[in-house]
Amino acid sequence: MASVGMQVPVCLVENGADGRMSVQQEALQILEQIQQPVVVVAVVGLYRTGKSYLMNRLAGKQTGFALGSTIESKTKGIWMWCVPHPNKPGHTLVLLDTEGLGDVDKGDSKHDTQIFSLAVLLSSTLVYNSRGTIDNRSVEELQYVTELAEYIKVKSSDKSGDDSEFVKFFPSFIWAVRDFTLERKIDGKDASEDEYLDFALKLKLGSSKKVEDYNLPRECIRKYFPSRKCFTFPFPTNPENVIYLETLALSDLAAAFLEVTERFCSFVFEQSPVKQLKDGYSVDGRVFGHLVKMYVDTISSGGIPCLENAVVAMAQIENEAAVKEGLEMYEGGMQQLRVYFPVYLKDINAEHERLNTLAVEIFMKRSFKDDQGQHLKALEEAVSKLFSSFLQQNEQTSVRFCQEILSGLSGPLRDKLQQGVYSTVGGYQLFSQDVEDIVVKYNCQTQGGVKAEEVLEEFLKQRKEESAVILHADETLGEKDREIWEERERGVLLEQEVRAGEERERLLEEKMEAERRSNEERVRLLLLKMEDDMQHQQQEAQRAMDAKLREQARLLQTGLDEKAAAMGREMAACVCIMPGCCRWVSMRRLRRWGARWRRVCV
Repeated sequence: MASVGMQVPVCLVENGADGRMSVQQEALQILEQIQQPVVVVAVVGLYRTGKSYLMNRLAGKQTGFALGSTIESKTKGIWMWCVPHPNKPGHTLVLLDTEGLGDVDKGDSKHDTQIFSLAVLLSSTLVYNSRGTIDNRSVEELQYVTELAEYIKVKSSDKSGDDSEFVKFFPSFIWAVRDFTLERKIDGKDASEDEYLDFALKLKLGSSKKVEDYNLPRECIRKYFPSRKCFTFPFPTNPENVIYLETLALSDLAAAFLEVTERFCSFVFEQSPVKQLKDGYSVDGRVFGHLVKMYVDTISSGGIPCLENAVVAMAQIENEAAVKEGLEMYEGGMQQLRVYFPVYLKDINAEHERLNTLAVEIFMKRSFKDDQGQHLKALEEAVSKLFSSFLQQNEQTSVRFCQEILSGLSGPLRDKLQQGVYSTVGGYQLFSQDVEDIVVKYNCQTQGGVKAEEVLEEFLKQRKEESAVILHADETLGEKDREIWEERERGVLLEQEVRAGEERERLLEEKMEAERRSNEERVRLLLLKMEDDMQHQQQEAQRAMDAKLREQARLLQTGLDEKAAAMGREMAACVCIMPGCCRWVSMRRLRRWGARWRRVCV
């Protein structure tokens, strides 16, 4: 599978002079070449907090993403760096460095929220980079998380502000605290980095507006990002050397800083999941490029990105490409066999079945959300059409091959006819013997040919008129003898007609049997695909449920019983406990293959 190792980052999303965002073609071309699953790590945070340094370290480089040494924000838009994943062979690590939030030059909070929303939509791990401590101010600076419900929709039918299903699809969350100088203690006891984060996100009791304002960003982080991790980085070096961070040797950096950096990188490499769409479809570089384009175009046109619409659009693009890819593989394989035409029917059928199975496997691997089976049906119909075409070409080649053999074998017969050899006494018996010899030799050379009997039938019919002339000219034969020979000749022709008819019937039966076996294999692969899809959906729902259960337990531990009860009601609404929520779903795309209806929970 193709991978891409970039030497330097490129701009993925650019901010235009008019403030509108656009996707850069160079970046899309790079993504188009990546056929591996992608792990997407995006970093967001206030400008001039050192986000780019962390991304460079994840790329295994000292430099790459721009680091600034002034108060200006260096990164504009979103920059991308694709590198082979260091821990997962066959995967590509996509690093996204976003422009700093709160840049005084922009003065546009809406644009900041759009950048933050894009990072959430595109990443499988979101790193929020801040400086100092996680106090109330730093949490409030993460105000963008409270506005996500206005900028992202899960379903097209969702009302603006509906965030109940974000937990299923949002990335894992890492809070990287830079230049951390405090002791991590809670109630006088040492606390881990994760305990420090949970303490900072602890909700207050009460219902006043002041308490609600305090709790809102914390509730959003806890609700949207149940998988949370924290790293506290000490100063990397002396303050006066920080501006030279990307040029400093590792020996010039603080050991404690390097230790946290190493833990951070290891965690990201080991724990960051593959980017997935709704229902668990793994994203490769090509699909990721389509997602970026779709989300950016939607935001730039004033719309709200919708996860469900993205899945539908991606499914259409990928399913059409999957049909094309499977068909190209099938046709290429059959073209290789075509070089050897004519071949026995069993050989072309066997190759058809093998290639058809591979074509379906290729389709299944790339396709998703083909709920009505229309794209699989399109592949099936296209393969069937090609198969019929190759069968016809093989038959035509067989006809020419058999005709050439007969032409060569019957050359002496034609010469004797022209020389009048058969016009002499006993000429009919000599003619009959020569024809029989031709048939015997022909059968030896064309045994099993798909059109051998049909071509021989036509040859014998063509000899009938010549035979009748020679028979009546042979004076050694009486009337009774002529009748016997004519009856014998009619019997030979009839027998050959029967064999030719049996040949045609056998060809049809073998083709139908090959199609039947192909259909059975297609159904088997389809059922495996459906079971796999169902398993992904169940895992997706289970992960969300587990996350909500953990959050509910935290709420109960801190005395927030009402919020815990509300979360319980929300979870109950998601659990399939009523018989009415199950319905019979007909697998219409399997009906023509005689598959039974199956009962699934939807």
